[in-house]
Amino acid sequence: MEPNALKAAISAGLLSFPVTDFDAGGAFEPNGYRCRLEWLMPYGASALFAAGGTGEFFSLAADEYAAVIRTAVETCRGRVPIIAGTGYGTRQAIAYAREAERLGAAGLLIMPHYLVEADAEGISRHIAAICKSVKIGAIVYNRGVCRLGPDALEELAAECPNLIGFKDGIGDLELMVAIRRRMGDRFAYLGGLPTAEFFAAPYRAMGVPVYSSAVFNFIPKTAMDFYRAIAANDEATATRILDDFFMPYSKIRNRRPGYAVSIIKAGTRLVGQDAGPVRTPLMDCSDEEHRMLKALIDRMGPQ
Repeated sequence: MEPNALKAAISAGLLSFPVTDFDAGGAFEPNGYRCRLEWLMPYGASALFAAGGTGEFFSLAADEYAAVIRTAVETCRGRVPIIAGTGYGTRQAIAYAREAERLGAAGLLIMPHYLVEADAEGISRHIAAICKSVKIGAIVYNRGVCRLGPDALEELAAECPNLIGFKDGIGDLELMVAIRRRMGDRFAYLGGLPTAEFFAAPYRAMGVPVYSSAVFNFIPKTAMDFYRAIAANDEATATRILDDFFMPYSKIRNRRPGYAVSIIKAGTRLVGQDAGPVRTPLMDCSDEEHRMLKALIDRMGPQ
């Protein structure tokens, strides 16, 4: 997919990060992953991120990464664009980026580099090197140790024509407004905070109408209903779903660090779409937390 075509595709609609299927022993399970993508596609996500944060990118070996991207591209080809995660150090990120492009991914999500702190110049050089290593479109994910402002992004946009998207996982509203005002329509803008639904309304008011939904993995109809309510300024529906699901859901998610991924896998298990366990250092939700989450899922009705 040509970079500007990808930009157009992700500038409207709901995005999501499918979880990565593992078997009981923790190995990648491609048949389950393929079935998951087939189940999710008809609900209407504009694009799917393979091997993203919710897909446990951080735990995948290089051969597993290739298998995940290959399975996603082959399953979704011609129906939903696949955006592949990439990250770690510059050389490793370039290797993943080139492999994703070779396998047919529509674009890249450049996730925060690994461990070390760096200034804007160093991070910009890292991102530019990744962008220049491929021809497909790339999205930079501002989160954690990657924190770029409008000056750095303006320079990157001029240097890297295929850098077509900006995803915010920091939640600094002043910074987000400054970036949006400076860069205008140069980027597609995506909300990327954990449980992004909490921030959907204020981000839309800032000119960031698109976000990625993790709960789309197990309550896709509800996730789409909420997105459409936000898009239509249907405050009554959005507030009802926030009160009935997202507020109590967040209390379970916040019980333990790392549950932003674990609770999604718990949800898939409860709706008959089991994706297997999370990999350490993450921990799976407890039996009690599964029961609490099941009550919330049941409240939302058939999906």
